[in-house]
This record gives sequence, C-alpha cells and structure tokens, in this order.
Amino acid sequence: MSASSNEQKLLEVENLAVEFDTYGGVVKAVRGVDFAVDQGETLAIVGESGCGKSVTVQSIMGLIPMPPGRITEGSARLRGHEVLGRNAIDGKDIRGSEIGMIFQDPMTSLNPTMTIGDQIAEPLQVHRGYSYQDAFKEAVNLLEMSKIPEAAKRAKQYPFEFSGGMLQRAMIAMALSCKPSILIADEPTTALDVTIQAQILDLMQDLQKETGMAIILITHDLGVVARMADEVAVMYAGKVVEHGTVDDVFYRSAHPYTVGLKDAMPNNDRELQHELKPIEGSPPDLFSPPVGCGYCPRCPHAMNICENRHPIDYFLGDHHFSRCWLHAEQVTEKPVSLYVREHN
Repeated sequence: MSASSNEQKLLEVENLAVEFDTYGGVVKAVRGVDFAVDQGETLAIVGESGCGKSVTVQSIMGLIPMPPGRITEGSARLRGHEVLGRNAIDGKDIRGSEIGMIFQDPMTSLNPTMTIGDQIAEPLQVHRGYSYQDAFKEAVNLLEMSKIPEAAKRAKQYPFEFSGGMLQRAMIAMALSCKPSILIADEPTTALDVTIQAQILDLMQDLQKETGMAIILITHDLGVVARMADEVAVMYAGKVVEHGTVDDVFYRSAHPYTVGLKDAMPNNDRELQHELKPIEGSPPDLFSPPVGCGYCPRCPHAMNICENRHPIDYFLGDHHFSRCWLHAEQVTEKPVSLYVREHN
C-alpha cells in the first residue's frame, strides 16, 4: 500500500484475517493482509509454501470452505464495493464474471467428463446468458486467442487429450471467458517445463495489454516475478512483511526474508554467481503464532525486541514498506545487505 496515495484502486484488501478449525486447533492462516491492485497492473504475492498466498486470494473469491474456514476480520473492495459480506459472494457476483482464476494444477482443475469447449462455454452461459451455440463459438475464439492450434477441433476434445501446456492455455481461456477485471494466477507455471513457462507468461502479458485487466500472480518463483510484476507483496507466516515496486523488492530489499529469498536464487551470470544460501529453519507454527516477528527464529539479524513485539511498518518510499525492527532509528548498526532509508 502507499504511504501517501488515497485514490481508489480496482481491488483493495485491508487487514484480511482467515482461520481454519482443525483437529489440532485453530490455524491462523492469514493474519492481517493488506494490498491493492489497479487496472492494467500486475501484483505478485511471493512467499514459501504455507505462507497464506493462495488462502488470501481464495477467501476473496469465496472459495474457502466455511466451515472449517472463516474470515474473522478485514475488508476487500472491488471498485469500492465490499465483496466479503455475507451476501456479496454467491458464486455469480464475483467468480468468473469479475475475477477469473487460473488454478495451480490444470490437470486436476478441469472436469475430465466434459469437453474443453463445453467447460469454457459454461461460464458464458451462467454469467452472460449466452445460448449454447453462441457460447461454444466464443469458446473456440478464446482458444484461438490463447494460441491453441486447430481450436475448433481441440474444443471438442477432452482434457486427457491435451498436453500440460495446452491445458494451462485452456485454463487461461476459461478464466478470460467473461472478460474479468482481475485475473488471479495461482502458480500458473509450476507444472510446466521452462520453454512452456515462458510462452504462458508471454501469453498472459499479451492478453493483459489487449484487455487492460489487472493480474494478481501467486508464486514462489522470483524469476517469474521479475519478468511479470509491477508491484510485489512478500508474505511470511500469514503476513505481508515487505511491499514495493518490483525494483524496490529486487534492488532495494528491506526485509531479511526478502534478502534470504534472493540469496537462494540460482544465477547464470558468472560475475554474480555465488554459493546458494538456503534459509535455515522452518516457518512458525500458525496454531500458536508468535507474539513478535514470525521470521525472528530464522533471521540472522534478530534482536531481543523481535521476539517480543511485532514490528511496525517502516515506509522507505511512497510504495515501499518493510515490517522489520532493523529500520528503527535506535538501531545504529544496519546489515549491509538490507536497504535502509536515511533518517533526516
């Protein structure tokens, strides 16, 4: 979020908190998440598995089962209209029509008993009132737009007849069928080889230019982030620990966790190659979230205050903040790896 800008964004999420009841207790999966995205922008939400990335966006779309899940706090406004109210999300108001979603594994997200064309046509019939013939014709056009060859033939085939890359393109076609304002891509290239990954990312960028939609990209791959994103939210243990432009996060990293993620990335540049440094330890137990900073047990720069008090937001620019006590004025020795704004 911005420290100075108050204009209304296409989607604004504030203080979102999500819990799940389990046999072992209550899991506090998302703990006060804030972000915003505007038309034509790409926001990447980055973090390790289990940090709350997917739960955050699924709760906005009404896709988490209730029970055992529940949204305990927060607001999500689409064009200023609250979408987390009891009657706001009923399957038609938001999903598909306003927000489309590409799920993580297309091989298990498509119905094996329906043809690809029928599955793409169905949202058009439900949300837009198309006849079956018109919807199927539009499904073929969407497959062509997704750069699937022989689209008319492919629309009559079943998912098992498609390769992984083609299934992902079909998922993109389905997500875009109702011309949503926002496309959520949850790990859209995880199961694909490198060549197909590049093609899918190029396709998403081309479609964004054509339609002007916003993209929320859920990923743990910083290479994909560098290629796609305008802004980046780094999540850890259910919270956003750093937020900024893609240049801020990559070249002015202000949180030790972000620095750790970067150090763990492989690099092909010989001048920049170094030994990969994994982040030691494990994320905290969200059955009983830590009182202080969640990254404290794994942080090489942890201080006493980190364990006992949760850090406040330190703004390093209009769109760049970090939740880390190392930015406090009282801390005189700052890690050289961390970007620090000079205090006046």
